[in-house]
Amino acid sequence: MTASDQHPWGRVDDDGSVYVLEADGERLVGQYPDGSKEEAIAYFERKYSDLAGQVTLLEQRAKRGAPANDIAKAVKALTASVQTANAVGDLASLHTRLEALASTVSEITEKQSAEAQAEVAQAVLDRTEIVVEIEALAAQDPAKAQWKAVTTKIDELFARWQKHQHEGPRLPRNEAQELWKRFREARTSLETQRKSFFAELDQVHRDARNRKQELVDQAEALAPRGVDGITAYRDLLAEWKATGRAGKKYDDALWDKFKAAGDVLYSARSEVVARDEQEFGENLTQKLALLDEAEPLLKETDRTRAREALISIQQRWDAIGKVPRDQVKTVEERLRKVEAAVRKLDEDYWSRNNPEKKARSEGLASQLTGAIEKLQREIDDAAAAGDTKKVAELQEALDARKVWLDALG
Repeated sequence: MTASDQHPWGRVDDDGSVYVLEADGERLVGQYPDGSKEEAIAYFERKYSDLAGQVTLLEQRAKRGAPANDIAKAVKALTASVQTANAVGDLASLHTRLEALASTVSEITEKQSAEAQAEVAQAVLDRTEIVVEIEALAAQDPAKAQWKAVTTKIDELFARWQKHQHEGPRLPRNEAQELWKRFREARTSLETQRKSFFAELDQVHRDARNRKQELVDQAEALAPRGVDGITAYRDLLAEWKATGRAGKKYDDALWDKFKAAGDVLYSARSEVVARDEQEFGENLTQKLALLDEAEPLLKETDRTRAREALISIQQRWDAIGKVPRDQVKTVEERLRKVEAAVRKLDEDYWSRNNPEKKARSEGLASQLTGAIEKLQREIDDAAAAGDTKKVAELQEALDARKVWLDALG
C-alpha cells in the first residue's frame, strides 16, 4: 500500500483522480494525471494548508479586536470555501473552527459596540470642552483681551477640533452639528470683536499720531526762542506723555523728532549755564572776600560801627550778583549769621535804653534805695537795743532789696 493509500483525509485513483474523505463519504476534489499519487496528494494538501492558514489568520484578527462585521463576512466566505474546497485535509476541523469564530462574532460585536459608544461619549465630552473654552474667550471683555494671545488660542482650539474630527469617532449627526454651530458662532464673535478692537485701536493710533505730529511742529517752532522756550517745551512734553500710543513704528520716529527739538533748546541753555557758571564763579570769589570782611563783626560790641560796616557790605554784596546754585545756601547762611549778630547788638541796646522801661527802672531803683536806707537805720536801732532776732529779720529783707537793685543796674 502506498503513502497515498494510507492518507487519513483522502485518496488517489490510478487515473489520477483525487478524493477527500468527509463525514458522509468521499468527494472528488480534482485530478492530477501527470504525476505520482504522492505528488497528487501533496498538491491538494497545499490547498488545504492555504485554507487552514486563512482560518488561523482570521482567528488572530478576531483576537486583536478586528471589526466584528469584517470577521463575520470573512467567516461566511471561508465557510463557503471550506464546504466546496478542492483540497485534502481535515476540512471538518476547519469548519468547526469557523463555527467557533461565528459564535464569537456576537460577543465581539457587543464588546466593540460598547467600546464605540464609550469612544463617542468621550469624543462628545472632548469637543464640548473645546466649545466651552472658545465660548469663554468670546465672553471676555474685548477691551481687556490680549488679542495676540487670544488669536493664538483660537488657532490652537480649531486645530484640536480638526484633530478630533479627523482622528476621533464619528459623532451622532445632531450632536456634531450642534457642537460645530456653537464653535463656529463663538469663533465668529471673537473675529468680529478682534476686527472691531483693532479698527478702534487704529483710529486711536491715528488720532495720537496726528496730535504728536502737531506737538513736534510746535516744539520745533520753539527753536528761535532758545532758553526761553524750555518752559513751553516742558508743557508740550507733559501733553506728549498724556497723548497715548501712536503705534511703535510711528512713536519712535515722532519721538526722535520731538526730542531733537528739545535738545536744541537744552543745548542753548547749556551754553547760557556755562557762561553763567563762569560769571557766577567770579561773583563767588568776590562774595567770599566780603564774608571774610563781614565775619569779624560777630565779635564787634559797638553797634553803630557794626551796623555801618554791615550796610556797606550788604550794598556791595547785592551789587556783585548771583553765585553758582550749589553755593547759594552756604554763602547766604554765613551772611545771615553776621546780620543776626549785628541785629542783636541793636536789640540789646534798645532793650536797655527803652524810655518807658528806663523810667520804670529808675522809679523802682529809687524806691529800693529808700527802702534800703530805712532798713539800715532800723537795723542800727535794733542792734543798739540788743534785739538780735529783729536784726536778723531786717538784714534778710535788706539783702533781698540789694539784689533787686543790682538787677536793675
